[in-house]
Amino acid sequence: MSAVLKPDYTHYSHLPRRLWQLLVRAFVRVGVLPFMLVIAIVVFSLASDQFLSVQNLTNLMRQAVYLILVSMGQMLALVTGGFDLSVGTVLAITSVVSASVMSSVIQASPDAAWIAIAAGCGAGVLAGTLIGVVNGLGVAVVGVSPFIVTLGMQSVGFGIALFLTGGVPVSGLPSVFSDYFGFGSVFGISVPILVTVVCVTGMTVLMNRTVIGRHLLAVGGNARAATLSGISTRKVLLIAYLLCATLASVSGLLLTARVGTGEANLGGTIALESIAACVIAGVSLRGGMGRVENVVLGALFIGLVQNGMNLTNVGSYLQMVVLGGLLIIAVVADQLRHRLLVPED
Repeated sequence: MSAVLKPDYTHYSHLPRRLWQLLVRAFVRVGVLPFMLVIAIVVFSLASDQFLSVQNLTNLMRQAVYLILVSMGQMLALVTGGFDLSVGTVLAITSVVSASVMSSVIQASPDAAWIAIAAGCGAGVLAGTLIGVVNGLGVAVVGVSPFIVTLGMQSVGFGIALFLTGGVPVSGLPSVFSDYFGFGSVFGISVPILVTVVCVTGMTVLMNRTVIGRHLLAVGGNARAATLSGISTRKVLLIAYLLCATLASVSGLLLTARVGTGEANLGGTIALESIAACVIAGVSLRGGMGRVENVVLGALFIGLVQNGMNLTNVGSYLQMVVLGGLLIIAVVADQLRHRLLVPED
């Protein structure tokens, strides 16, 4: 009888370990975002036939631009070692002030629509940016914790917005404002998407090609070492919170154009969403680490999850649970990644 040769499985026994090592290396290199993105796409594609349709993906991009803008600003605060809880207030103040000015000008001069739009946008951005100035002065000059300053400004800002409107939406905006900045397009591309692309490009240049970008990362990595190197820490922190509020103001203007009224309750959950988008994108809560393109993907991921849950009829309350869970997962992943990058003695 001829001997029966048994197959050799010793080579395959190493595959699970090698696969695990590859996954760990990928996680350390790119973070948790690619894994969560793939899982979300697979899950929602199986749950809904409409998820990967061109119409739904286009709608997803239009809805995500507001969070992308706010998340890029939030990244500036996070890379310096802080964060901004008042971005929702900035949206509300910008919306209320810009709508009020537009409504007043258009009532006085019905034919001056573009003058009303210019005046309203300028006033809205100025009002929102002032919140960033207060945050920056509190953190950089006074030395108060970013948590306390931005949380306080969140309450103050929403209170002012409600006081100015009495809790009633501000109407009477020029129709061209919503038609163009809310739903208009240029060469077939949505105007809000074009504005976001310009802002993303500017932020990429700022972080990768300018001295300010390097200083932002240096202050977040080690503020004491940055100061000893001649970097003005106060100036850098002030710029970070100022730009954060400015980007949130731009988002507030676009969102106001989309809803067609000035709303004091805009941005209620956007602070949590922007922090989640940044942390999922690999922006370290310790500061000194963050990339613009990753934050854009992180914001798109949050929008993708919300869009998928809407398509699968997940209730709004449960969506809040999912969003909070994603933030917790992202923070835990950030801790694990930091330990792998910097092994403990």
